[in-house]
Amino acid sequence: MKINQILSLNSHRSWNIPSRNWSYYQEWNDAVFLHWKVNAEELKKFIPKDLEIDLIENSAWISLVAFDMENIRPRHLPAFPPISYFHEINIRTYVKFNNKTGVYFLSIEGGKELSCRIAKNMSGLPYRYSRMKRKTGFYTSENNSPKSNFELKFKVSKKLEHKTQTDLFLTERYALFQDAGNCLNEFEIHHIEWPIHEIEIENLKVDYPQFEDLIGKEPDLVHYSSGVQVIAWDKTSFPIIK
Repeated sequence: MKINQILSLNSHRSWNIPSRNWSYYQEWNDAVFLHWKVNAEELKKFIPKDLEIDLIENSAWISLVAFDMENIRPRHLPAFPPISYFHEINIRTYVKFNNKTGVYFLSIEGGKELSCRIAKNMSGLPYRYSRMKRKTGFYTSENNSPKSNFELKFKVSKKLEHKTQTDLFLTERYALFQDAGNCLNEFEIHHIEWPIHEIEIENLKVDYPQFEDLIGKEPDLVHYSSGVQVIAWDKTSFPIIK
C-alpha cells in the first residue's frame, strides 16, 4: 500500500495524525502478541511516575510482541538491508500521557547487533542485542545480560472477524513513551488497523527473571498478525519532574 493511502486510512484512530512531515517508514511483519493481565501496583515499579497506567475493565496488561522489523528507512532514503531488517521482541505495557494512550517498553531486543546499536543511539529506546532464530511457526531468543530466554512454536488459525474492546486496547496504539533522563520522549506512529488471527500455541517458554512477577505464567490472550506498514514521526520531548 502506498504511504498516502496509509495516511488517508485514519478513522480508527482516537486523535488526528500529526500535521508535520513524517520521518520514518518501517514494517512490522509476522507478529505474535502474547498478553498477560498483571497487578497494577506491581507494574508501577517499572513505569515512570509521569505516566499513568492505562486500564481496561480495571485491569492492567503487559504484552510480549515478537515480529520481524523490515524495510526501515528515513523519509527520503531507501532501506539498507544490513541494518533495516531484523527480528525483534519487545515487552510493553499500556499507558496514558497528555490525553494520549500509548505503550511503554520495559524491554526491546533485536536480532542484529549493529541494528540495535543504531536504533538505541538514534531513538533512545532501550534496544539490546539477543541471539534470535526464526522460521515459520517458530521463534527463539537468548541473552545472558540480563538473562532472558524465549521459545515459541505455534500455528496460525482463523482470522478474527469481530474484535473485542480488549483486542483493540492491546493492539491499536499510536504513540509510545520512553523516559530519557530529565525528559519523557513521545513517538507518534500511524498504520492501518492490525489484521488479527487466532493462534494455537504448541510450545512456549518465557523466561525473563526481571519480569517474573508479571509474565511468569501462561498468557491470558494471544494474537497473530501478518503485519502492518508503519509511518513514524520524530520524537517530541517533555520535561519531567524528578
